[in-house]
Amino acid sequence: MQSVNFRRNLAQIYLSLVPFAATFFAFVTGRISYEIYLPVWILNACLMAMAAWVLGAQVIKKNDAEKKHLAIAACFLIAPTMLTFIFFGMGAPPDTAKEWVATAVEQQARFSILIISGIMIACGLIVLREKLKTTKGNFYSQLGFAAVIIFIPLFIFNMSFWHSFALETLKIKIASDSGKTPEWFAPVRSQVWVLSIVEIVMTYFAIAVFAASLRSAGWFRKTPSRIYIGISLLSVLCVVLYPLYPGAIAFSGFPYYPFMIPAIPFFLIYFMGINLLRRAGNDS
Repeated sequence: MQSVNFRRNLAQIYLSLVPFAATFFAFVTGRISYEIYLPVWILNACLMAMAAWVLGAQVIKKNDAEKKHLAIAACFLIAPTMLTFIFFGMGAPPDTAKEWVATAVEQQARFSILIISGIMIACGLIVLREKLKTTKGNFYSQLGFAAVIIFIPLFIFNMSFWHSFALETLKIKIASDSGKTPEWFAPVRSQVWVLSIVEIVMTYFAIAVFAASLRSAGWFRKTPSRIYIGISLLSVLCVVLYPLYPGAIAFSGFPYYPFMIPAIPFFLIYFMGINLLRRAGNDS
């Protein structure tokens, strides 16, 4: 039993360190060759899969439907970070049109991965909602489900905009004699930005109410639930109050811009998945 607990604790530690390792290497290395980051990404994916299996995913092979559903929901919430780990080698999206066009394949791969990740998160939260229906967390899970069906279509639309529309627009800009961005791009970009704000606010709202639901169901302790809710509310405030920021802060985009990056809500959902997978393994 001690050996099993040791392996499960080690697996949880590894899974918990992955987002921090990805963030660290992204800042230290910047964009590197795919010949380096692809093998590292594949190796990490294999190690994460093994760790998830040891931590609790092995209950999927058992006949207990309740444990299976919880483990499946948790795996859906963990898988997006397994995919987005590749971004440590791609680096941040380029700042100039020429760089965007020059790395077009990588940028399309980036936003394709994000679209797939968003779909996985939606599947995980919907399965989790079904599990919470019969608990005291039913009301909050209903609110979470409503938020999911709002923010996921907006998220997919937002990512597909950068995947195709924006990229093709930048290609037109580079190919044109004037080198100017087409006039019709600005109003479209403004509209997408408004939808992006709605999407990110509803994402954090979903995280907060699902955390409250898990607390009401007795699946999360009070402190972790409050951490999820606190970070989500802070994120919403930073985004919504952005027009009131002083000019210097608004220009730098902090603290507004970081919370608009998909990585922040993805990480919150990821750690929620780890805790749920741990619970599924404990129940077994």
